[in-house]
Amino acid sequence: MKLSVAQARRPESIGQEVTLQGWVRTRRDSKAGFSFLELNDGSSLGNIQVIAETSLPNYESDVKRLTAGASVTVTGVVRESPGKGQATEVLATGITLHGLADVDTYPLQKKRHSFEFLRSIAHLRPRSNLFGAVFRIRSRMAYAIHRFFQERGFVYVHTPIITASDCEGAGEMFRVVTMDGEKVRSGADEFFGKPTYLTVSGQLEGETFACALSNIYTFGPTFRAENSHTSRHAAEFWMIEPEIAFCDLEGDMALAEEMVKHLVTDALESCAEDLDFCNRFVDKGLIERLQFVRDRAFERVSYTEAVALLQGCGQSFEFPVEYGLALQSEHERYLTERHFRCPATVYNYPKGIKPFYMRRNDDGKTVAAMDLLVPGIGEIVGGSQREERLEVLLANLREQGLEESAYEWYVDLRRYGTVPHAGFGLGFERLLMFVTGVGNIRDVIPFPRTPGTAEF
Repeated sequence: MKLSVAQARRPESIGQEVTLQGWVRTRRDSKAGFSFLELNDGSSLGNIQVIAETSLPNYESDVKRLTAGASVTVTGVVRESPGKGQATEVLATGITLHGLADVDTYPLQKKRHSFEFLRSIAHLRPRSNLFGAVFRIRSRMAYAIHRFFQERGFVYVHTPIITASDCEGAGEMFRVVTMDGEKVRSGADEFFGKPTYLTVSGQLEGETFACALSNIYTFGPTFRAENSHTSRHAAEFWMIEPEIAFCDLEGDMALAEEMVKHLVTDALESCAEDLDFCNRFVDKGLIERLQFVRDRAFERVSYTEAVALLQGCGQSFEFPVEYGLALQSEHERYLTERHFRCPATVYNYPKGIKPFYMRRNDDGKTVAAMDLLVPGIGEIVGGSQREERLEVLLANLREQGLEESAYEWYVDLRRYGTVPHAGFGLGFERLLMFVTGVGNIRDVIPFPRTPGTAEF
C-alpha cells in the first residue's frame, strides 16, 4: 500500500506493508550493522525513521551513498517505534535509489539557514522545515477561503488579469506590451487596440457579477508597480475579493470579521504541527495571538474616533497622526495591541484618501469604508460599501480626474437596476504573514516578485 509519510507516522498504520517515496533528510550508520534514514515527502513537518539493514542487496552500493536530498522509494513494514517523539518507524524490505544529491554542493545541509539565503534558492527552499510548513499552511488557507464562501452560497468568479481600467486610480500599474515594443512606443500598434495593464484588483469586474448573481468572490493574482522595498509589499500578490449585493457597510464588516475568525480557527485546528513549529522558531507569541483573534469580538471605531484616540494616547509615533492622513501600521497595531487589546475595525474614512467607487456618507466628508486590524500586522482587510448612486459616482470620477468613458461599463451598473452593494479585499500574503508569524512577504510567496527581483 502506498502511503504518505504523514499517514505512515500515524499509529493506525502499524503492521501495514507500505511503499513510501520521498527525500532523505539524514542518514546515520549504526555500529550494529544497519542505517537509520530520516525520510520526508513534504506531506508533514515530521520525518519517518527508516531502518535499512545490511541484508538489503543494495545496502553497500546504494544505501551507504545516501545523503541529504537524495530521492528514494522505500518498501517495508510499519512498526511501533521504541524511540522518543515518534509513534512509528519503517523496517525496510527494499530501497530504490532515484537520484543522489552531491554532498559538497547541496545547499540545504542540516543547520539553520537565514531567510535571505533561502530566498536565493527559492527553487529548493520548500524542502526546508520552515518553508514546508509555510507552504502547507498556504495551501490549507486557500482551501479554507473557498470553503468559507462556498458554504455561504457565494459564486466563484474569475476576473481578468489583463485590464484597461485602473481600479485604485493610483496609476501604479504594469503596462502590457508585445515583444515588439518599438511599435507600441511609437503608437503604431496596441495588441488590444488600447493601453492595457496587469490588474491591481478584480473588484470592478466582480461588481458586474454581484449585480447579477448577488454574492460572488474572486481569488487570484494581482499586480502593483509600486517601487516599495518594505517587508509588506510585493509586485505580485494574491487577493480575495467578495462582492455582496443588497449589502451595506454594516453587513460588509460583519462578513469580513466572520471570515477572519473562520480562517484563524481553521489554521489552529488543521495546521497544528506546522503552527507549533512556527511558534517555536519564528514567533513565540504566534499561537497565543491567533487564539486571541479567534476568541475575541472585533471592536469597532470610526476613523475620526481612532485619530482622536491616537492623538491623545501620549505615545510617540514615527509617522504623524492627523485627520485626513492614512493610518500607518504602527497606529493600527497600537489600537489593537495597546488600546483595545483585541482586533478592531475602523470605518468611515475621509473621502480624500479613498478611491472613487466608495459610497459617500451623508456628511459629505467621509465614505463608507472600513479596515480590519489585527495584532502583529495591522490592516488585514480593506473594504467599503460601493457607490450605487449614478450622479454621485459620476461626480466622484470627475473629482478624481478620471475619464468617464473609461468606466462606461461600470457606470452602466448604476443605470440598470442599481442596488446597494459592498465588498472587501483580503491580501492573501498579508493573511499568511499573520497566520505564520513570518515577518516578510517574500517568505510566504513561492517565488517573490519585488523591485529588481524576478528570479526563477
